[in-house]
Amino acid sequence: MPMTSLRASAAALILCAALPALAQTAPAKPVAKTKAAAKPAPAKKAPPPPPEPVLVDADEAQLAAAERAYLGDYACEFKETVQIEKHPKVAGYINVAWKKQVFTMKPVLSSTGALRLEDVTGRTLMIQIANKSMLLDTKIGQRLIDDCVHPEQIKLIEAAKAAKINDPEAEAAEAARSGLGITPTAAETPAAPPVAAKPAKPAKAK
Repeated sequence: MPMTSLRASAAALILCAALPALAQTAPAKPVAKTKAAAKPAPAKKAPPPPPEPVLVDADEAQLAAAERAYLGDYACEFKETVQIEKHPKVAGYINVAWKKQVFTMKPVLSSTGALRLEDVTGRTLMIQIANKSMLLDTKIGQRLIDDCVHPEQIKLIEAAKAAKINDPEAEAAEAARSGLGITPTAAETPAAPPVAAKPAKPAKAK
């Protein structure tokens, strides 16, 4: 019994001596929270298309000019293309498509014979002449695309070449042709000066 009490007292002393050391032990670090997954950036919404311009009813002159426009695909410089179609909703207007842009045009037949397709917003202008068409930016005064040729214009070019071969005078007419594909009429073409008659030789005396 004395030995058992002695052992119990020794165990109590060891436990009391260990308590201060246990109290000084550093506390465990808290578990770091995992970072929340980054939220994806919201997709940018595409800007809404511009409102369609208000188109007034076309008069007879505009309707007639619209019939002069060559519809379909044009092969242009730098291997680009232009498409021209009638406006799907309003008669007398033309849609010109180029590089994912569509311009609504009002056709106007000029006094020189060229067909002008005037952008109803005032931004662009397309000119159709005998041998080609071109699209202009009227705001900066530069050509957007040039040397656009429709199959009908190719036919006119080939016909003009054939006329030169078959008729020598056609080459002179082509040289007098204006840049807008208008050939001067006979009244506008200056007549050739008359050839002076040679004086008659005096008769020899017999």
